Amino acid sequence: MFDKLQEVEKRFEQIQQSLMEPGVANNQERYRGMMKEMSDLEKVVTVFRDFKKTRNELQGNKQILETESDPDLREMAKEEIGPLEKRLGELEDGLKILLLPKDPNDDKNIILEIRAGAGGDEASLFAMELFRAYSYYAGQQNWRVEALSTSPGNVGGYKEVIAMITGDKVYSKLKYESGVHRVQRVPKTEAQGRVHTSTITVAIIPESEETEVKIEQKDLRIDVMRSGGAGGQSVNKTESAVRVTHLPTNTVVYCQDGKSQHSNREQAMKVLYSRLKQAEEEKSRKEASDARLSQIGTGDRSERIRTYNFPQSRITDHRIGLTTHAIDAVMGGALETLIDPLVTHHQAEALKQQTQA
Repeated sequence: MFDKLQEVEKRFEQIQQSLMEPGVANNQERYRGMMKEMSDLEKVVTVFRDFKKTRNELQGNKQILETESDPDLREMAKEEIGPLEKRLGELEDGLKILLLPKDPNDDKNIILEIRAGAGGDEASLFAMELFRAYSYYAGQQNWRVEALSTSPGNVGGYKEVIAMITGDKVYSKLKYESGVHRVQRVPKTEAQGRVHTSTITVAIIPESEETEVKIEQKDLRIDVMRSGGAGGQSVNKTESAVRVTHLPTNTVVYCQDGKSQHSNREQAMKVLYSRLKQAEEEKSRKEASDARLSQIGTGDRSERIRTYNFPQSRITDHRIGLTTHAIDAVMGGALETLIDPLVTHHQAEALKQQTQA
């Protein structure tokens, strides 16, 4: 591990030197690539340098115990050894995590898709509330949320909402949100006060570039139509909504929330590229023949990754057995309560597999 860390530090220093050379900024593509690589390496190098400093301090204190006769010096060294050993262990664990093979999609923006499942109107209302929670969380991360398509529910909420979230390492934080989310609460329309169970499905799709997926123009059918539902003065006045169908896979993307037909078509193509890329990756891993179904499930009440129980103010993530009673904070955007433990769990599992390999 330490040989690899020394190589990383050496590479980091090489890039620093290269960036100081005159004229390097003239080639903007190369310059941006070097800046990104340096930024990625800097996290590892900073921890590695802290590790080396702590290790040297620990060795220095141990040497004092072995060679010094002054009782005060020996006592000071003895007191510092314990905390330094603890700190060194924490830094070593952190370095192991930083050196884990990186998910190639972690730096990407995402397409967020939320759909109401079982539960009718109540599912639509919760779909809107969860989308709002993701939007609040995105704002805290300095990410940008752009709705691409919304389909309103019968009494409010969303039957479906598709949005683009752009920013720093969006996929790395939200990739574990894919699946069935179950909500248990008393609907506003329930006169008897009985708790109902509803579900929504969430899909987190990493954004793909056009170069990553080849689409032939002859394989596309593009339809334009009037937008439907609430959406401002322009809605229903012009044929600005766009539906793109990829004929070989029968993948359909509909976008209506943009201000023009051009913007809706552009966003629809982004979603299409990302869906097809995801399907290719799922197929190559042989996890499922239908990437959409394998990721979000059927929406049946028995399937779930997480349960939101409002009467008990409790959220349970069934994958890692995590329970929190901070449901109001989470729905207000404090999703790190759920996301951070998931990231830590998957990192621990990856470390375990690496050790066993």
